[in-house]
Amino acid sequence: MIFIKNTSEIEKIRRSGHLASQTLDYVGTVIKPGMTTKKLDKLINQYITSHGAVPATLGYKGFPASSCISINNIVVHGIPGQQTIQDGDIVKVDVTTILDGFFGDTCRTYKIGNVPPNAAALADATYESMMLAIATVHNGSCLGDIGAAIQGHVEAKGYSVVRDFVGHGVGKEFHESPSVPHYGRKGTGMKLRDGMIFTIEPMINEGAWQVKVLSDGWTAVTVDGKLSAQFEHTLLVDGAGAEILTVSS
Repeated sequence: MIFIKNTSEIEKIRRSGHLASQTLDYVGTVIKPGMTTKKLDKLINQYITSHGAVPATLGYKGFPASSCISINNIVVHGIPGQQTIQDGDIVKVDVTTILDGFFGDTCRTYKIGNVPPNAAALADATYESMMLAIATVHNGSCLGDIGAAIQGHVEAKGYSVVRDFVGHGVGKEFHESPSVPHYGRKGTGMKLRDGMIFTIEPMINEGAWQVKVLSDGWTAVTVDGKLSAQFEHTLLVDGAGAEILTVSS
């Protein structure tokens, strides 16, 4: 079932998305070499809860932390712990807030210190692909347009699109319909409608697109050990375009 949000629901998701974005702004001020991912996660928890919200990942299907922190070849769902952030790392921080019962979901890749050119280029291309995909969204466009924009942009640069994880609807639930693949063909798939809210969150690999999940049941890594980057926004289909809901202002 696709949920079309009403004005009140949209405003609540907008507020939650705003807080999620502000959380990542805060992360940008505190993340640094030598910090453990567990310490960063603790700061994220404190920031979210001090603003009257709940970190959605904490306890979700047994996930033990308030954020997903994924370094270098970790694609997604990295569990914060004793791993230390190093100069030159690219670090994906994915946060989801629950504010007044509604979810806001966003992710950024942070470049830590002196990042190698190949890592910086991958992160930049991933962000560009997300924004190109968002630009395709409007009332009457197709889900396939999103994936085609991402896939076309990154594959032209020699990168690959992870298939195993997709974007998703957002609202009163963490994951709603529709599923939003980050690869596909223009003009195919579901027609988008005003009032739909979902994430676009491409995971782009430097090498092969395949991933494997480690024994903890969460951490997904590239099969070839090469780098992976991710960005994510929650957005609203709104007439001739899309409103990004995970913005800070």
